Amino acid sequence: MLSENIKNQLVAVVGKDRFVDEIEILFCYSYDSFLEESLPEVVLFPQTTEEVSAILKIASAEAIPVTARGAGTSVCGAPIPVKNGIVLCFSKMNKIIEINTRDRYAIVQPGVINGDLQRALTPFGFFFPPDPGSMEFSTLGGNVALNAGGPRCLKYGVTVDYVLGMQVVLASGKIIRFGSRNIKDVSGYKLSALFCGSEGTLGMVTEIILRVIPAPETTQTLLVTFDDLDNTAQAVSDIIGSGILPVSMELMDKMTLNAIEDSVPLGLPREAEGSLLIEVDGIKEACDRERERIVAKVQKHGAVSVQQAQSSEDRDRLWAARRAAYGVFAKIAPDILSEDVTVPVSRVPQMIKKINAITSHYKLKSGVLAHAGDGNMHPLICADRNNSEEWERVEKAFREIFAAAAELNGTLSGEHGIGLAKAPFMPLIMDDDTQDFMKVIKEAVDPGQILNPGKFV
Repeated sequence: MLSENIKNQLVAVVGKDRFVDEIEILFCYSYDSFLEESLPEVVLFPQTTEEVSAILKIASAEAIPVTARGAGTSVCGAPIPVKNGIVLCFSKMNKIIEINTRDRYAIVQPGVINGDLQRALTPFGFFFPPDPGSMEFSTLGGNVALNAGGPRCLKYGVTVDYVLGMQVVLASGKIIRFGSRNIKDVSGYKLSALFCGSEGTLGMVTEIILRVIPAPETTQTLLVTFDDLDNTAQAVSDIIGSGILPVSMELMDKMTLNAIEDSVPLGLPREAEGSLLIEVDGIKEACDRERERIVAKVQKHGAVSVQQAQSSEDRDRLWAARRAAYGVFAKIAPDILSEDVTVPVSRVPQMIKKINAITSHYKLKSGVLAHAGDGNMHPLICADRNNSEEWERVEKAFREIFAAAAELNGTLSGEHGIGLAKAPFMPLIMDDDTQDFMKVIKEAVDPGQILNPGKFV
């Protein structure tokens, strides 16, 4: 328990209006979209880097656990304060400090919403490519912490590919800066790559320099349906293997399509066993050629229909369907588990077969959603955690799904992170010496083990 003396020290840093210890409010910061919960002792809302530094100096001196939090959209348990202590919520550090399209960067605080940055860039004809499904409410600090991806990342890459530099507060309270505003910078270690995906275990990011790029001239969107899910997956592997690189290639199986249509009628093809939402962008002539090559490939693999969005409204409708999937599944059962194992694209057909065989064996209600073009599988399982027998089957199924991904030279996470959800399974994809090396890094910057303890390190 935090003493009144320590609480008073924290109040002195942020003021009473940004210090919370009322139990009913603390509950709001005890969970994310994963299944576990743990109550913090206080929640603080810093507004400056200096306040974050002062808080961490107190926490370090008193050995108080500190867990960073953005919007709480994580699905792996990353921001859950499993050791209680302090939750540091960055929602009030939400300023876009600078947009410089001449030099192609933006400087933001961690509490800026991804979608808000996108809208701020639009008048300049620029955009920030990472577009997680939660982009309308997830924060850029959270995107960095989990190295977020999204549908566009097939062509454009994930968050780490756009981080030029950061300001970070270490556990000791020291403030460090690394990187710069320059697209090319090899001065020292590439520390941005270390902090992207670190889930708040190494330091608190308080400022981010992001690379932004010009928006494409043209975007073309296709919805392709198949009467066989294996043909759908084979088409993905063939398209990518032939050298075509769409912006995105999203796979949805029949269960997913029908769940979306039941909830939000958008005219999706209920009879399809599988579908691909494919998008290309660039110069119009190049898009036309790429679209024609894609159509030839999907027809070769037995496509039943190929529809092209004829307007921005058509495109928005198709993407609204894709982005609705997680919320729709959450209505089917009391609990939903969505994972994101990733395999080489050539192994996508095998991985989908394995997911379906495993969930069928355990008699579970499930669907498959995937950023299929980059091999990122999102098996979704609907169940009731209060049904102990069913929940045991769910846990067994995911253990086998993780093992299957590892056997196919895959990995545990493409964009959701490790957090609490997959920490026990790290040995499947990482040997002891490698895990020990990560611990060495963690101990070097956080010797008191106060930053987001209890997670994957």
